Amino acid sequence: MAKTWFITGTSRGFGREWALAALDRGDRVVATARDTATLAPLTSRYGDAVLPIRLDVTDRTAVEGAVARAVEHFGGLDVVVNNAGYGLFGMVEEVTEADARAQLETNLFGALWVTRAVLPQLRAQGHGRILQVSSIGGVFALPGLGLYHASKFALEGLTESLAAEVAGFGIKVILVEPAGYATDWAGSSSAHAERLPAYDDFRATMHRAAAVRQDPAATRKAILTLADADEPPLRFFLGTGPLDLMRQVYPARLAEWERWEAVSTGIAGC
Repeated sequence: MAKTWFITGTSRGFGREWALAALDRGDRVVATARDTATLAPLTSRYGDAVLPIRLDVTDRTAVEGAVARAVEHFGGLDVVVNNAGYGLFGMVEEVTEADARAQLETNLFGALWVTRAVLPQLRAQGHGRILQVSSIGGVFALPGLGLYHASKFALEGLTESLAAEVAGFGIKVILVEPAGYATDWAGSSSAHAERLPAYDDFRATMHRAAAVRQDPAATRKAILTLADADEPPLRFFLGTGPLDLMRQVYPARLAEWERWEAVSTGIAGC
């Protein structure tokens, strides 16, 4: 049976690719974007299979209205993809309060508002799944992206709790953790804090060889598999590279905890 998808951030990048994947196989898509003009190619190609909705995910009232409209239009939702988000580049000290709040409003609260809005309908029908687009940056952190990492680490914790809370209602929740892809995440979609000269020397040491950016269109099959799997994973690395990195990161974390275990247990026993 055809599925109905609700995807945020479908103007480009992963959101656009996954909308195309669903539509090409005969599914229906509620495509949201801040500028619905970017959705015109979808509506012209797929017609009534697409419901375009203008949406800023930071507007909770608008989110609730968009979900209600989607359910009324298509009769229900099967797959919800919280994809809208962007990267904020800057040292923690460089990021203004406004920058920090905007990052969290989109990457964390935007996903929260959509999730809360769709849950009553998914619970009532007894099935559905929610794909939360996190990042490899949701499981480890690099300097210069502190607030972005904060938003994704928070999304990971929220989603792990959510998955346990809604499993009994037949709802599956999946954290999608992409590696580096040739989306616009680090391009015009990103934001940059004003640089402080105090970090110039450190910044100069951060230059690394340019990472290979994978083709986002190559993720279509994987996302359809997650949407259809009877028992999908809670966490899913998307692309090559993350698992090899985690094989280094997690042993290092364990080793550090073990190195300090005597101090930890000594304090606990006082």
